[in-house]
Amino acid sequence: MRVTRQNVLGYRAWAQGLDRRPGGIDRILDLGVQDTPHGSARGALVARGVPVADPPAAAAATGALVTVWSWRGAPHLHRRTDPRFLAEALWPVSDADAQKRIATSLIKDGARRGLEAFTEAASALRAAVTTRLLKGEVSTLVSAQIPVDLTHDCAACQARHISGSLFQQVGLAAGVQVDTGGRNTYLSPLPKDVRPTTVPTRAKRTPEALLRYIETVAPVSTAHLAAMVGTSQAVVATLMPGGLIQVTGPEGNGGWVPEAALPRLREAEPPRLVRLLPPSDPWLQARDRELMVPDEARRKLIWGAIGNPGVLLVDGEAAGIWRAKVQRKRLVVTIDGFRSGPARLRVEIEHEAGLLASSRGQDDAAVEFI
Repeated sequence: MRVTRQNVLGYRAWAQGLDRRPGGIDRILDLGVQDTPHGSARGALVARGVPVADPPAAAAATGALVTVWSWRGAPHLHRRTDPRFLAEALWPVSDADAQKRIATSLIKDGARRGLEAFTEAASALRAAVTTRLLKGEVSTLVSAQIPVDLTHDCAACQARHISGSLFQQVGLAAGVQVDTGGRNTYLSPLPKDVRPTTVPTRAKRTPEALLRYIETVAPVSTAHLAAMVGTSQAVVATLMPGGLIQVTGPEGNGGWVPEAALPRLREAEPPRLVRLLPPSDPWLQARDRELMVPDEARRKLIWGAIGNPGVLLVDGEAAGIWRAKVQRKRLVVTIDGFRSGPARLRVEIEHEAGLLASSRGQDDAAVEFI
């Protein structure tokens, strides 16, 4: 069964709520919205019409949210009710899975212990975080309590501490939430009513978590699922949810689609819209980057090693990149366009910049084109 590139772009815009319909953000909140760098998740909600600057309206649109280290140990915004489910769903399913997730030369011997390494680190982190503490303070406490083969010498810190990858990947299982204020990151216990009661002893409902990703960015290959989790394709192949159909996309690419979503995917077309997507937006989390942005030079501008820009999305296509800075209570958004656009484009970009400025507590916005 074949689908076109336009079908894929249209379906993802709908599934991710970029059309700003009521309830359109439900799927990305089911998945979680990555917050790297800090503030990106807020920008992703703004791009979907959530009035982040208006707390009551935002709460009505999203429900209560918490930031936790979830997928691959990256900070994500999740519904307050999801941590218990995710703590078990994202727990490694085997020693081989655990080894793959923390494979690094920094803790080569410790990583070989697989699930045992996760359990020891999560238990130490849970015991350390009983109140709000700086991330560095917590790292010091945890590093002193875990086996030495899970720590390494850090030249930057002039100290021996836990592997950062392992530290963040056990945060959810340890019942820890993340709070970034200014340049500091703090860790604190999740509220009792949603905190995992114990460190997981085994993974549960992992296929359900994978389905949330598939529904949001379909079609998805097994390789893309493995990259999202941070594990191997062999592990993911044993965890696939039911009710999926495989489709063929442009140039033979494709992947898995929920059977219930197939009619919409086959009929989807990119909507007419202009959005300023922040770095790490759910739209940019799809792993088939060649399909999303066919031009290699543009892909390199969008997905670099560090410090990625935001993306100007026009009618389903990446039409440029953007960065923003504050100058005298004004948010200045600089657009580097890949091509010239219609006259309506500037007006709509200015409108989107105004929404972004409001979410950041700025009086207004200015747009500059380069």
